[in-house]
Formats: sequence, C-alpha cells, structure tokens
Amino acid sequence: MATNPYNAPRARVADSSNDVGEAKFWSFAGRLGRMRYIAYSFAATLIVYGVMIVIALLGGGLAMLGGGGNNAGAAAGGTFLLLMIPIVILMLVIGFMLAIQRCHDFNMSGWLSILIIIPLVNFFTFLAFIFIPGTNGNNNFGSKPPPNSPGVIVLFVFAILGSIAYLGMIFAIAIPAYNGYIERAKQMQNQGQGQINQEDFQKQMEQMQQQLQQEQQAQQQK
Repeated sequence: MATNPYNAPRARVADSSNDVGEAKFWSFAGRLGRMRYIAYSFAATLIVYGVMIVIALLGGGLAMLGGGGNNAGAAAGGTFLLLMIPIVILMLVIGFMLAIQRCHDFNMSGWLSILIIIPLVNFFTFLAFIFIPGTNGNNNFGSKPPPNSPGVIVLFVFAILGSIAYLGMIFAIAIPAYNGYIERAKQMQNQGQGQINQEDFQKQMEQMQQQLQQEQQAQQQK
C-alpha cells in the first residue's frame, strides 16, 4: 500500500532547544550564564591578586636580602613591574574571554566586550552582564550553558558576600572622610566670616577716627 507523502512524520524529532553546551573558562567561544560569569570573574580575580601578593612579597624579600639600600629597593621595584606586565595582560585576556561568552549568551556579538576597557562605561557594562538574562535555548552562538554546579554556586555566594564586604569598607572609609571634609569646610567658612567681621570693625574705627579728626579741625578753625 502506497504511503501518502503529505502525512505528518511519525518519527520523533529531537528538540534542539534542550541541547546543553559545555562550560568553558579558557575560551572565546561558547556561552556563559550570569551566575557562572560572576563566579568565574571572582575566581580569576582571587587568583590574579594572590599572584600579585606573592610577587610583592618576593620583591620585598629580595630587597631585604640585598641589604635594604636604595639600589636593592630599585631593583626589587623594577622586577615587580616586569612581572606585573604579564599579569595585567593575563587579566585582560581572561576578562575578554568571559565578557565575550557572556555577550554570546544573550545573542550579542563579542565585540560588545570592548566596552569593559572604557572607564566609567565598563561599570555599566558589568551591570548589564549581570542582569541581562541569556537566551532561552539555542541562539546564534550555540547551545545554552549547562546548569550551575555546586562549585559555581559556592563561588557565586562568596563573590556576593565579598562585594558586600568591599562596599562596606568603602563606605566605612568614605563617610567619615566626607564628614571631616564638611566640618573643615564649616570651620574655614566661620574663620572667613570672622575675618570679614574684623575688617568691617577696622573700617568703622577708621571712619570714626576720620570724623573725630574732622570735628577737631573744625573746632580749631573756629
């Protein structure tokens, strides 16, 4: 019996929207969800700052071994700067890789990641990377990211707590400094007003003396 070619297919068609991609840290391709982006950025920051602290300690140790003189300090500072160059380059590379994958997640070109190196604009770009949700399912840059692992969730929690603690430290330093600035400004304003009052008093005394002199001259003429 001939089959009707216009009948609907009976075989199951795979749903490509349920495809899950692979989580990649060291890659410019693929997609990265919001939580994984924050967790990876936090982990990369910890590693880079840890390496910087180790390099600084080694530089200080070399300076002490060299006698602690000016030459030893200059040599240690030069070594620190030379070692910092690849660290800074590494930070930029990691930042671009994570930013590009985050752009891919909400179906935008990776060229948008160039905004992370523009001062002030990079702050709002980071906020956008945090709050813009990814595409539900496949998009032009691949399958959706895999579910967040327990390690990613732990890193995410530590990143949030660390950010809150960092902001708390900034406010704890900035608020007293601002209050001190306001108090100094008020003191300077009061001192300025005091100087103005003294100048007015001196002018009034000079005017009174001139009037007295004029009266005395007038009496003498009489």
